[in-house]
Amino acid sequence: MRYFKCIVEYDGTSYSGWQRQKNTPHTIQEKIENALRIIAKEQIPVMAASRTDAGVHAYGQVIGFKMKSGIPLEKLSLAMNGLLPTDIRIKEAREVDQDFHPRFQAIGKIYNYYLDNRNIQSVFQRNYAYHIPIKLDISNMKKSSKYLIGTNDFSSFRASGCSAKSPVRTLKRIDVEKKDDFIRLEFEGDGFLYNMVRILTGTLVYAGMNKFTSLDVRDILDAQDRTLAGPTVPAHGLYLVKVFYGGK
Repeated sequence: MRYFKCIVEYDGTSYSGWQRQKNTPHTIQEKIENALRIIAKEQIPVMAASRTDAGVHAYGQVIGFKMKSGIPLEKLSLAMNGLLPTDIRIKEAREVDQDFHPRFQAIGKIYNYYLDNRNIQSVFQRNYAYHIPIKLDISNMKKSSKYLIGTNDFSSFRASGCSAKSPVRTLKRIDVEKKDDFIRLEFEGDGFLYNMVRILTGTLVYAGMNKFTSLDVRDILDAQDRTLAGPTVPAHGLYLVKVFYGGK
């Protein structure tokens, strides 16, 4: 048996998220497993580092699977990409130890969220950045983000459907950068709760609208109360950028 780790890039616009579902064939997992079934001539279950939601994109999703096929490693990516839709691409494939698990062995992740801050939404960015026509106060967003850094109970930024046993996570950094009419928020942490990045973004957007002061954001974190935080922004502005592993 051979064990593989692949880095996957995808445009999530046309898909109902990563995870295979009974009511639709349009998931990233199903497309990848279908390609592997043709290559290996058997059903190959695929695991992922992050079960991204419908509409979420990825530059660096990590998947793992095992199969018996003797296909040369250098041809695996080419073979998979030849069978996958053009909005899903295997960027890299390598063989790994049999104990590799893309989700449970991850020690950190980076997510980006993109905002289109022009008056009129860009037609070409409508599926890739959340349009906010109100000019945002970048200074207040940056100031507010500083109160979220560190190891904290992030219950205020946790969706109701979250199944994580603990709400405690460590946020290493939040970068807020504006270029022309677009704003990029980059979040790096040891892990993220369900919809945590989207709720953090919604809260920082409210800070950008001056609905929250930086001290309000600090108090929202301390309150551990989801009803006090900002909205859950739409999925289409979110990107999984990178997953980190210790020594792998």
